[in-house]
Amino acid sequence: MSIIVQKFGGTSLADADKILSAARKAIAAQQAGHQVVMVVSAMGKNTDTLVELANQIHPRPPAREMDALLSTGEQVSASLMAMAINSLGHQAVSLSGAQIGIRTDSTHTKARIISISTSRIEQLLDDGNIVIAAGFQGIDENQDITTLGRGGSDTTAVALAAVLGAARCQIYTDVDGVYTTDPRLVESAQRLNQLSYDEMLELASLGAGVMHSRSIEFAKNYSVPVQVSSSMTDNPGTMIHETSPADALAVCGAVLTANEARITLARVPDVPGASHEIFSRIAEHKVAVDMIVQNVGDAGLSDLSFTVPDEELEQTLEALEEARQRIQISQILVDTSVAKVSVVGAGMANQTGVAEKMFHTLAAVDVNILMITTSQIKISVLVARDQAKQALLAIHQAFELDQLGDNDRNSSVVAMPPQRADQERADVVARLRDTGMEELVIDDISLDRDQSRITLQGIPDQPGTAARLFREVAAANILVDMIIQSYLQEDGIACISFTVPRDDREACIALCQKLANDLPCEGVSSSPSVAKLSVSGVGLRSHTGVAARMFQALADAGINIELTNTSEVRVNVIVDDEHGDAALAGITRVFAPDSEKDATA
Repeated sequence: MSIIVQKFGGTSLADADKILSAARKAIAAQQAGHQVVMVVSAMGKNTDTLVELANQIHPRPPAREMDALLSTGEQVSASLMAMAINSLGHQAVSLSGAQIGIRTDSTHTKARIISISTSRIEQLLDDGNIVIAAGFQGIDENQDITTLGRGGSDTTAVALAAVLGAARCQIYTDVDGVYTTDPRLVESAQRLNQLSYDEMLELASLGAGVMHSRSIEFAKNYSVPVQVSSSMTDNPGTMIHETSPADALAVCGAVLTANEARITLARVPDVPGASHEIFSRIAEHKVAVDMIVQNVGDAGLSDLSFTVPDEELEQTLEALEEARQRIQISQILVDTSVAKVSVVGAGMANQTGVAEKMFHTLAAVDVNILMITTSQIKISVLVARDQAKQALLAIHQAFELDQLGDNDRNSSVVAMPPQRADQERADVVARLRDTGMEELVIDDISLDRDQSRITLQGIPDQPGTAARLFREVAAANILVDMIIQSYLQEDGIACISFTVPRDDREACIALCQKLANDLPCEGVSSSPSVAKLSVSGVGLRSHTGVAARMFQALADAGINIELTNTSEVRVNVIVDDEHGDAALAGITRVFAPDSEKDATA
């Protein structure tokens, strides 16, 4: 008999009627021949109420006590759900995270799952019960209650689906799937019938509120099909699974992330180890850094910009003051009036012109770009917060996302993936019953030596500059890989660096020199041959120390970093070509020591 895990969010459990409605969905699934595990969030705004009450008692409540307090919300929901199912004539048992056997580390308010014991759940299911699991929580080695952080109930649900070998994980929420953008901001947003794991990872990490990125990490790592749909309707919703590259769209979604703060470190020594010192300190404070833009140094110094969530700004500044005691940082500049607008699409990796189209669209509506960072399937720009919604609307329309319902990929209902074979299920469960369920998963460590770096320095900070540059580069049929734009707000000037194939370097320099004279621009510089190092995997952003570990490996080898950019699934750095092999060996030792040993045996 197949297992289905159903997760219900707080808005789907806001009152007694909604709890009874959710109970009927679980009973219907059981009567259709499935064993059912329900994961529930706290009712309505219960968690917000508890947080507000705690802050009235203590200005900075101890993290351990916050976990003990906040976990009660899910336990209330679980008990009430079990009562609801019982009132409808069916068997149900509620379990807290500790009773399930969800073991976590001891990082209160942001704990990670180490392992899950399934014996009690499986016995209860075999006895005919619907099992109600309190989401968002676990227990550490000291028997203290821990919580899993934002989106923790999603994480609980997908983790249980993985360890139980469930046929699928159904996420019931107040919307009927994942949309091309937030329908509250853009009325013409379209529901997506399917998404790849990587696309959903990027969308979730950017703030698409339907699911949290950690839950998608589990889904991808353990091949759990996830279905997102409304608890109020019977629409099939959105299926998140491994999709075919042939179905990939250049852009499938656009996201506005409003709660960003930008930090610029001015005139940092451009030497090996500087980036590691900065980001290792930030990682110690468990801050998730997003856009990291390190541009080309000048006169032995460089500027480094990155973004963090508004609510983690204070911890970040504390970490930077610690770093400042070890390395010179002339200024720490903070801007809380910014927002990030991004486009995501798996087909972007194989289609040209996406960046140019995005930049041109923003220039046409007079939106200035403050920072740019790109990955294989994502382009993110930082803009003024008061222009962010305007930027999102323009981009959504430019990429015709409001017409995506007519696209072949999105025009039909996606069939449910087949259930895993018994042996495959057994292999997955065996892996999960060991320790380290949320360990970082590295898919690939690569070295690309076919790149040249081009930099335009001292560009006037005004709308349309990036659009003009990349329109002319695209017209010359030159394929651009990494794009990085940094901006020093004190000077009001920008610096744009990008990489192109070595064979196109001369043509690109000539084009940029002409453009530099027209803008004007302080100058064009280049490196004829650079090495691009990439670390790809799952959880690169939620595991806060990944970039710092990469930077440490390069610092230990005495290798300086020319450029950096990051995404949810990849961290890229550019170093001088002569250091490529040593950089690859150092990074491999850090992230895949067994592979490095095998390669040198």
